Amino acid sequence: MKQRDMGTAHVQMLRFLLLVTFVEICAAQNDIKLSVYTVTSKSLTMEWTQFSGASFYKLKATPKNSPQGQVFVQFGQTTILGSITSLTPNTQYTVQIEAMDNQMNVLTSAETDALTAPEIPVISATNSKSSESITVDFPEVAGATAYVLRAESKTGTFFSEVQVLGSPGTIEGLQPYTEYEISIMSVNAGGRSQPSYPTDQRTVIVAPNLNTTSPTSTSVVATWEPVDHAKLYTFVIIQEGSNVRIERSTNETTLELVNLEPGMNYTIKAQAVDDEGRLGDDQTFSQITRPSSPDVLDVQVGVTRSGALVYWGAVQGATSYIVWTSNNQSCNATLFSFCFIGPVECGLNQTLSVTAYNDAGPSDPSASVLYLTYPCPPNNSRIEESELGNCAVMWDPVKMVDFYIVFVKENDGKETMCNTTETFCPFECNCGEAFTGLVVPYNSVGGSPLVELVNHTTVLCCPDIMSITLVSSETVEIEWSDVRGADLYEVTAAETNDIIHCNDTDTICALSDLNCDTIYSIKVTPCSEIRGCNKTCEAYTQVTAPCAPEIINITQVNFTTYRVHISTPNRAGTMYTVTASASETSQSHICRTTESSCELTELPCGTVFEVMGTAKSNEGETSLPGYVEILETGPCCPQNVEVTQVTQAMSNVSWTPAVGARSFITSLTSQRGEAKCHTVDNTCLMGCITCSTSYNISMEAISSTGHKSECNYQGFSSSPCCPISIKLYRIPEKLQIRVYWRTLGPAIYNHSVELKTPMANLNCVAAPGIKYCDVMEEACGNVYEVYVSPVLPDGTKVEFCQKKAYAVPCLGLAGNVISGK
Repeated sequence: MKQRDMGTAHVQMLRFLLLVTFVEICAAQNDIKLSVYTVTSKSLTMEWTQFSGASFYKLKATPKNSPQGQVFVQFGQTTILGSITSLTPNTQYTVQIEAMDNQMNVLTSAETDALTAPEIPVISATNSKSSESITVDFPEVAGATAYVLRAESKTGTFFSEVQVLGSPGTIEGLQPYTEYEISIMSVNAGGRSQPSYPTDQRTVIVAPNLNTTSPTSTSVVATWEPVDHAKLYTFVIIQEGSNVRIERSTNETTLELVNLEPGMNYTIKAQAVDDEGRLGDDQTFSQITRPSSPDVLDVQVGVTRSGALVYWGAVQGATSYIVWTSNNQSCNATLFSFCFIGPVECGLNQTLSVTAYNDAGPSDPSASVLYLTYPCPPNNSRIEESELGNCAVMWDPVKMVDFYIVFVKENDGKETMCNTTETFCPFECNCGEAFTGLVVPYNSVGGSPLVELVNHTTVLCCPDIMSITLVSSETVEIEWSDVRGADLYEVTAAETNDIIHCNDTDTICALSDLNCDTIYSIKVTPCSEIRGCNKTCEAYTQVTAPCAPEIINITQVNFTTYRVHISTPNRAGTMYTVTASASETSQSHICRTTESSCELTELPCGTVFEVMGTAKSNEGETSLPGYVEILETGPCCPQNVEVTQVTQAMSNVSWTPAVGARSFITSLTSQRGEAKCHTVDNTCLMGCITCSTSYNISMEAISSTGHKSECNYQGFSSSPCCPISIKLYRIPEKLQIRVYWRTLGPAIYNHSVELKTPMANLNCVAAPGIKYCDVMEEACGNVYEVYVSPVLPDGTKVEFCQKKAYAVPCLGLAGNVISGK
C-alpha cells in the first residue's frame, strides 16, 4: 500500500511541477536560484541551481509564524533536488539554500517562501445513491480550500478525480454495480496533501425500463427486461390527483395492476434490489387506463337535412370518440361530445354505437341505438303544361311519406306552395315564364334533403319593341326588348338564306357583311333550352346604305380642271360626291352628280390629291368611301426667272422654287441658236450664248413622277460683244497713245478705255461707231493693262471683257505699233 502511495505521490509531484511558477531568489552574487518543486502536508521538495566550487549544500526551513524550530538537511555537491521533512501541515516556511566549501564557509545563498499542504483528511463514510455516482462524507481539515476525491477501479482500468469545496462530495460518471477504491486529499495554495487511507465502495444497480400498456379500462400491465444482479423489483403506484399509494414487489419481469379507475393516469416508480439488499436507481413511468364505454344520449336525423347528429355522454380520460353505424359509416370528435354522420341513406332504419379513445387505446363500444332516416326524394318530378296558362307539378309516389310540400318559383321571384298528400300540384303559367319546381316528402323524422329541382319554360313571347339602325353600308344593328323566359336570341335575314347571324343572350345584334343598297327582311327569334325557339315572330325590313362608287378614270380638261368618271352601282337618283383631298393643305375640292362624271375645278398646281367617291341614297344613308385614286396636278412654274451674263458666251439662269417640281429643263432660243440645260437645282449655267442677241426664255417643270408643265417668260438680250484686235499706237508729236479695236456687234454703244500702270490710270471714252480712243502718255517705258469695254445705256460697263498687257518703250517713231499680249 505504501509503495503504491509513493508511486502515486511521485506522479502527483510531476503533475504539480507543470503548474508551479518558479520563484527565483538570488544571493548577493545572484549566482544561485531556489524554487519549490513540490509539497506535501509535512515535507517540501526544493530545486536549486548548481554553484561552481561548492562542496555541499545546506537546505534550511524556518517557520514564519510558529514557535517550531528550524529544520535543515545537507546534500552533496552534485545534488540539485532535495526534500526537507518533519514539517508542520498548512504552515508558511522560509526556505534557504547555502552553497558551502570544505571549510564550512558559505559561498553563496538564496531563499524563498513555501507553504505546506493541509492535514490528510479522513473518510467518514461512502455510499452509492445512483448507479453512476458515489458520495463521500468526511470531516473538513483546517486550512484546506478544497478537496480532491479520487476513484480507482479494482482492476486498475479506471481512474477519476473530482474537486469539491466541502463535505459531502460526489464522484460521477461511474459504471453500475462496480466496486471502486475511494480516497480523498486536501488542497490549499501550497498544494495537495497525501491521499487518505482508501475505502472500497460499490455502485448500485440500474432501474428496470418498463413497457406499460392498458389492456382494459381498469388494468395496467408493465413488462421489462431483467436487470443484472437484481434479486427483486419494487414499485410504488400513485393515481393522479390522489394520495393513495400502492406498493408492489416481484422477482418476475411482469407486473399487472387491476381494479383501477377507467381513464385515469397512474405514475409508477420502479426500482431494482441487488443481492446485498440495496435499492438501485429509481425511474418513474406514466400510464393512463383506457376510457370506459360512453352512453349514446340522442340521435337527431335530418337536422341538417343531409345526415345524423349523434350526442353521447363524455367519459373520463377520453381524448377522442368514434361513432360507427351498421352500414360502416363513421364520424369522430375530439373537443365535443357530438359528431355528424353523413350522408345517410333515405328511407331506412340504422343502428350505431360510440367508442371512446385515449393514448392507451379504445374503450368497449357503447350499446347499439336504432334510428329512422328521412324519406327518399320522389322520382320522375316534372312540370307539365296542359294548355296555355295552366301548368302542374307532378311526381311518382314515395314510400314511408306522410305528406308532400311543393314549391313553385317563377323567374321573377314569385312563389307558389302546395301542401298535399296527392302526387300533383296545379298552378297558373303565362307565356315566356320560367318555373322551378321542388317536391319535398316528409315523415316523422323530417323532409328529404335530396330533392330534385325541375325546370319548365312556357312558350316564349315575341319582342315587343324592335329598333333597327344602319351602322354602315354593310352592317345593321338590331336592338329589341327583353323577352321573359328567353335564354338566347337568334337573328336572321331572309335575304341571306335565313343564316343565323347572332346567337346570344343579349338583346342587341349586328348583321354584318350585308349587300349594299339592298332591302332586308330581319327577324328576331327568342329561344330557350327547354322550349326551343319561337319561329312565329314578325319580320322587319331595312334598306342598307348605298354602294360606294368606283373611280373609273380622271381626265384633264385644262390646267386647273379635271373630269372624274365614276361607276353608278345604285338605284337611279342616288347622289354621288367626288372629293379631292391634298395632304399638303387642308382644302378639299368637291363635285356632285347623279350621273357618271363630274368636274373638279380650280385645282392648284404641284399638288397630289386623293380622289374618292361616296354615294347618298334618297333616304339619307351614306355609303362607305370608295377606293382612292391618286390625282397629281402638273408642277407649278417658277414665279421669277433671272439671267445673268457670266462671260461673253456664257450666262447663268436662276429661278425661284416651284411647288411640285423636282427638275427643270431651261431653254434660251434665238435666231442664231439655242442653249438648254436640265437640272434639279434652281440655277443653271448655260454656254453657247451669242453676244448682242435677243433670246426667248422657256422652261419645263417636271415632278418626281414625270408630270410636266410648260412655262414661258419674257426674253432678254445678251450683253454687247467685247472688242477684238486691240492695238496701241504712239503719237509722238502729241505725246499720246491711241488705242484701236474692232467690234463684232452693232455700233450703238460707247466704249470705255482704261490703261492702268503702277504709276497712274489713264481713261478715255469713244462714242458709238468710233473704234479708237486717245490718252495722254505721261512717261514712256511703262507696261499698260488695257481694258476696252462696251458701255450700256445706263452707264454700266461690261465687266467680263478681257484685259490686254502692253509694254511701251521710249524709243520709236511716231505711228509705230506697240507690241503687246
